[in-house]
Amino acid sequence: MIKTRLALFVSGTGSNALNIIDHFSENEAIDVAFVMTNKSNSPVIAHCAERSVSCFVYSNEIVSDGIFLTSICQEQQIDYIILAGYLRLIPSELIENFPERIMNIHPALLPKYGGKGMYGDRVHAAVIAAKEKESGISIHFVDARFDEGRMIAQAYCKIDPTDTPESLRKKIQQLEHAYFPVVIEKTILLKS
Repeated sequence: MIKTRLALFVSGTGSNALNIIDHFSENEAIDVAFVMTNKSNSPVIAHCAERSVSCFVYSNEIVSDGIFLTSICQEQQIDYIILAGYLRLIPSELIENFPERIMNIHPALLPKYGGKGMYGDRVHAAVIAAKEKESGISIHFVDARFDEGRMIAQAYCKIDPTDTPESLRKKIQQLEHAYFPVVIEKTILLKS
């Protein structure tokens, strides 16, 4: 059986990427081919080495080159690209070559609290400031605009009156770790 190959793009610490790697480590149909990060000091680099997963580190200038990214993904026979805490705009060439095969996770219930500059605790602070009663995660396909691609799934959590951006971040990370790998798997299997 030929496995579906994933590339994971990471800008942060890589907790979602590691969770995805672990989820698919013994999967018979899906494999993580490599992780790519634009942060040379990301902890994900060492974690990938521990798990024998290839990890590429490129500068922001290089990851802005859609032809280069497309070429790497095609050379590695990538079927889907997963943005696991990746904060860069995806170049149009990559989107054109992987239509509805690039998935992103956003730490809020889109279409609210999305777009350029809305990431991490900025999102959680905005949600709390707006006195929302719930927040959650949105998993969507990537298009040319930040956080506007076709929705795949959302999961929700309650916001308590005592929540801070930090406590809300912890709730959101629990949702991300519980749902993101499962939604990736289901989406791929449905499209196969």
